[in-house]
Parts: sequence; structure tokens; C-alpha cells
Amino acid sequence: MALHILKLCVGCESVEDLSDWQRQRAAELPGGLPRHVTRMWPKRADEVLDGGSIYWIIKGNVLVRQRIIRLDPVEGADGINRCALVFDPELIRTEPAPRRPFQGWRYLKPEDAPRDLPPTRPGEETLPPELAEALAEFGWR
Repeated sequence: MALHILKLCVGCESVEDLSDWQRQRAAELPGGLPRHVTRMWPKRADEVLDGGSIYWIIKGNVLVRQRIIRLDPVEGADGINRCALVFDPELIRTEPAPRRPFQGWRYLKPEDAPRDLPPTRPGEETLPPELAEALAEFGWR
């Protein structure tokens, strides 16, 4: 069964910021795939690689996820081994879900993960993030 990872998206103000940042860095990265390098290798790597995603927290809310496609070993400039979480470039918006800040990353059980938003129909605009977040706080999905 899949296990997800929850992570703060530090420095991003919106999903568009994350998308732009990943697109700009694509040429520098192996295979052009987005990644995040972390100190700790997930102990439950097999579960994460069994269909898991990283759920990004942007400005206090989970707003988007990316499927984790592999874990690569990376040696830092300091000689310490680290783990690169390598993602599918597709960003999948989720229902806004408030989360408190924390350091590092956390596992996220599938039953606790926010649902994916349906793809928009042509001509349909998404709700402004502030409105979507307010509705989520009241339990409206």
C-alpha cells in the first residue's frame, strides 16, 4: 500500500511558484526531473515507492502533490550521503488542507491525504486560493 510524504514548500507563495521553480531548474537536474534532496532516507521506502506522492504545504495548506517515482542516493559536498526524492513533473492540485509548520518531512497515510481536485473543464476557473482555504476550514469541499 502506498505511503505519502508531507513537506513544507519553503519559499513558494503558490502552486504556480513551485511549477515555475521546478521548470526553471529542469535543465540542471538529471533527466530533467524535479527532486528534493533530504538528509534522511525514508525507512519505509518500499511503501513510498508503491505509488506514494509528496504533498506540498504552501503557506500553511496542502495544495498540491507530485508522484514520487524513485529515490536516488546523493553525496553532498560535505561527503555525507543523502536521499533525493525524484518526482513526476505533473503537479496535481488537491483540496486545501491546513497544516502546521514542522521541520523536515513526515509520512502521510493515504486515508489522511487530501483528495485531488477534479481537472477543470475548459473555460472553468479554479477558486482563488484564499476562498478555497476558507471553505476547507469550514469543511466544505
